[in-house]
Amino acid sequence: MSGSSQNGNSDDLDKVASEADLSERRDRLNRMLDGQRKAEEAEQKAKKSDSSGYGQAMKLSSEFISGIVVGGGLGWFVDQWLGTTPFGLIVFLLIGFAAGVLNVMRAAGRIAEPEQRVKRDDAGDGGSN
Repeated sequence: MSGSSQNGNSDDLDKVASEADLSERRDRLNRMLDGQRKAEEAEQKAKKSDSSGYGQAMKLSSEFISGIVVGGGLGWFVDQWLGTTPFGLIVFLLIGFAAGVLNVMRAAGRIAEPEQRVKRDDAGDGGSN
């Protein structure tokens, strides 16, 4: 009988030791997985910012180019209509350049949209008209 009780205690010690070993291994695995998850999240965030950066660059460049093209087109049309050959094109190209720069500044958030400026000015007056 005493031999069987010793075997029972030995089995309990083996279970405790194996449970502690398993717990340690599980904790180590969880730490490794957390590290990998953080690395994957950082990589996905970097890819996301790169693609959104390209999209923003395309948007800003198209805003700028469209301003110049529209200005040039209007200048050419005014020259053909009024017969002022180089002057309309030059003037409207400069206006188109300025409009393109203004569009880029608005799209980048450096300058507020006209509607937002009007609302802000009305709120700043306190309603005194």
